Amino acid sequence: MKALGKVDIEGRVRLVMEGALTARDRVGVQDFVLLENYNSEAAFIENLRRRFRENLIYTYIGSVLVSMNPYKELEIYSKQQMDRYRGVSFYEISPHIYALSDNTYRAMRTERKDQCILISGESGAGKTEASKKILLYYAVTCPTNDRMAALGDRLLQSNPVLEAFGNAKTLRNDNSSRFGKYMDVQFDFRGAPVGGHILNYLLEKSRVVHQNHGERNFHIFYQLLDGGEDDQLNTLNLERNPQNYRYLVKGNCPRVSSISDKNNWKVVMKALPVIGFTEEEVFAINNISNLARLLGVDGSALREALTHKKLTAKGEEMITPLNFEQAEAARDALAKAVYGRTFTWLVEKINQSLALKDEIYHSSKGSSVIGLLDIYGFEVLQHNSFEQFCINYCNEKLQQLFIELTLRSEQEEYETEGIAWETVQYFDNKIICDLIEEKHKGIISILDEECLRPGETCDVSFLEKLEDTVGGHPHFVTHKLANGKTRRVMSREEFRLLHYAGEVNYNVNGFLDKNNDLLNRNLKEVMCQSDNQILSHCFRREEVIDQKRPEMAATQFKNSLMKLTEILRSKEPSYVRCIKPNDAKQPGRFDEVLVRHQVKYLGLMENLRVRRAGFAYRRRFEAFLQRYKPLCPETWPNWHGRLADGVLTLVKHLGYKDEEYKLGRSKIFIRFPKTLFNTEDVLEAKKPEIALTLQTSWRGYRERAKYQRIRRAVIQSGWRGMKARRRAKRRRQAADLIRRFIKGFIYRHGEYGPENDYFLDHVRYSFLKNLRKNLPKSVLDKSWPTPPPSLVEASEHLQKLHMRNMVTKYCRIVHPEWKKQMMQKVVASEIFKDQKDSYPQSVGRLFLDSRLEREQISLKVVQTLGNDKVQYGVSVIKYDKRGFKPRPRQLLLTNTFAVLVDKTKIKQRIDYTALRDIALSSLSDGMCVLHITREDNKQKGDLLLHCSHSIEMVTKLAMMANKTNNVNINPGSIQFTVARGKEGIIDFVRGAELKVTKGRRGHLLVVSQRLL
Repeated sequence: MKALGKVDIEGRVRLVMEGALTARDRVGVQDFVLLENYNSEAAFIENLRRRFRENLIYTYIGSVLVSMNPYKELEIYSKQQMDRYRGVSFYEISPHIYALSDNTYRAMRTERKDQCILISGESGAGKTEASKKILLYYAVTCPTNDRMAALGDRLLQSNPVLEAFGNAKTLRNDNSSRFGKYMDVQFDFRGAPVGGHILNYLLEKSRVVHQNHGERNFHIFYQLLDGGEDDQLNTLNLERNPQNYRYLVKGNCPRVSSISDKNNWKVVMKALPVIGFTEEEVFAINNISNLARLLGVDGSALREALTHKKLTAKGEEMITPLNFEQAEAARDALAKAVYGRTFTWLVEKINQSLALKDEIYHSSKGSSVIGLLDIYGFEVLQHNSFEQFCINYCNEKLQQLFIELTLRSEQEEYETEGIAWETVQYFDNKIICDLIEEKHKGIISILDEECLRPGETCDVSFLEKLEDTVGGHPHFVTHKLANGKTRRVMSREEFRLLHYAGEVNYNVNGFLDKNNDLLNRNLKEVMCQSDNQILSHCFRREEVIDQKRPEMAATQFKNSLMKLTEILRSKEPSYVRCIKPNDAKQPGRFDEVLVRHQVKYLGLMENLRVRRAGFAYRRRFEAFLQRYKPLCPETWPNWHGRLADGVLTLVKHLGYKDEEYKLGRSKIFIRFPKTLFNTEDVLEAKKPEIALTLQTSWRGYRERAKYQRIRRAVIQSGWRGMKARRRAKRRRQAADLIRRFIKGFIYRHGEYGPENDYFLDHVRYSFLKNLRKNLPKSVLDKSWPTPPPSLVEASEHLQKLHMRNMVTKYCRIVHPEWKKQMMQKVVASEIFKDQKDSYPQSVGRLFLDSRLEREQISLKVVQTLGNDKVQYGVSVIKYDKRGFKPRPRQLLLTNTFAVLVDKTKIKQRIDYTALRDIALSSLSDGMCVLHITREDNKQKGDLLLHCSHSIEMVTKLAMMANKTNNVNINPGSIQFTVARGKEGIIDFVRGAELKVTKGRRGHLLVVSQRLL
């Protein structure tokens, strides 16, 4: 790495990408587009070899990252390395998976467009590790909080779980992904990860029941046996020895030295709770892992379904027994179905854990997505079957999409920069994709037809139908159609496809069975009865009821692949192409034959030719000018004009010919790498001269700085002397001030004079300053700061003036209605304060102008009153003086008299001149007595009234009748006149509730409720 980057004292990378060109003879070029002989596969592989030898495992093809698996730990994935690549332009420093991750992230943030990263390569090339590094980079570098950190943990912890259930040891890789995975990571408007979603493709279910020699079943089985607790294994009726289980030893490789199943089991068990699995679900998963014991199914029914087949013909059901081979096939089909559906359930469960929770982010304006596609690369094995056919078909589609998107990206860049687009010659593999997927004519359609055709069908009949239908296709060959030379290397049960990456022979044995991928109907019926919580989710009862035949496996894969390509087309793609240097997994070993094989199958040369069809090198004006400006006197040391003019001046000085470059709107395009290499060589030759210039400038700057330091030292000496004299003067003044203050304090009680004038002035000033800050803000605030003895009289005058000023201001702002309210409250206070129990509750309640609405007063009564307007009205209860019968009435007050009204009739008029006084009890009741003068024969005598608003009513009546001094509050009883010469008595007592009844000796008893 030393040749690729230097770091200054601030830790910032200053060396741009082209700095590696100076070491190109030793470590090669870090971008394949700079290869002079870009059409040479040998030059391509030699460049890979040089970089791999120097532990430089990453190389660019334009924006595509080529990654070599080093088979050892490299110190290039630390937090410091993440910080080094964070926010740095893609080509500024050496190629790295972090550079691609950061570039994709910044493109998503700045362009607000969804991105995706496509990772492909052979098994063992490092695809899974690359996806882990990308997720780790986002988890560490993206902004986050506690909730988002938990999401990051779930994203990372989903990997070991999916690896345990979806990865296995193969001949080429000890941790080979046996399924395709596409993961969306969703980011909010701040760039923080807020959600995720996983799609899985084509799990290799056949591995559950069969493994090639030297291979293993899925990791989870061996992890459970090796790492599970003894009690757990006893509960599941399992033994630790995998040799006891035929599904685990088909490949004769239950133990692998490079894999610690026990430690991996611990990792999986820790990861499951993090991503949201309950203890019951964890136990159920472990139970499903034990294929010998499917919980929740009746044993006899399962035995019957595994040994018999149910057929429906002309509406009748027939059950026929299965022979040994058919029963084994049924058992294997059930095992594959249980594992495959459980894996799908597992992915759904992980998706629930990663799902976006906040509604605000569901808007496309609020969030963006980065997709990660970890997909199997092109596979060519010694024996290729249905799985390799699907895998290679997937790679054909992705290659078609890759070339299409690469060309589109190139064309868009040219159009953006205003450069004329040149037609690119390349191999279009659409003809191969159509051969496989075309409706009614493609291989998948023919395979489906053969599976559905009535009568006896077999893999050989499928091959014969292929020969009849697509036999004339230039990319299809069989033993029957081949020439003599090809027949010698092809079996009669094989067909050959000429893929974009090369020729592959496929053996048709098992194609029909693997494409059908169906369970017997009676097996489905049994499994749908399971009470296991996972199996009941995986086998829906609707499956048995639904008579519609499900799609074949190849068609399902084709449809899911179509959806995947639609997803990828909607995003801006980035690419990682993974290569393994050798099959032995040895560090430092470079197998040229194997590497050439992968370069061919990954289509890297085709990609390079597309990228180099126009211009080999393009860079933004500012980056190009910054690097090469020392080569031109007009641009060195700084160019102050337009960047395009500066670049044009520079290339003219360097002698570039017109056919060697083009200037776009913001970039320079250089057609030939040789032009760039010559420029680099000139820069290398110029560097000693530049260094000398810089050294000379530095020495001059250093001497000038030294002189300035000496000059500043002389000035500083004089300045320090002046500051010292000023400090001494301030100290003398401070000492004199302290002496005067102490002397004033000693003579503070004496006459005002030279000895105490400063102190007394200070005391007065302090008091007035304090008074200014603490003046009362309300007329009710009686506080006032304590004055010093010399200001007592002045303080009293100031207090009176301030109070008078506050009262005047308050009176100016009081509203007439509020003034009227206050006057009434004052009168009520004078009458009832400390006299009647219910008065405190009435203080906070406003007095109303009337307790009766205008509609409640009879129009006839209003007409009878004539010009005497009703000033106040309230509902009362009048008690007869004899018998004390209660009668509801309205009491209406005018300016000169009051009337008692019964609906529309005035029952009694009380002139205010005839009102002698008003009597109430001191309790909380509402009873009051209006005493009438006995000399007035027009009056009917005293009135006994009960009112819910007695304090308000009595206050208003007393003010209107001018009887505020004639309100009597009696504590025990009140006398009233019954008739001439006869008197009655009202007794008042406290009780639980208000009650008015006839008491002893003919008295009226009023029970007043106690107040809490």
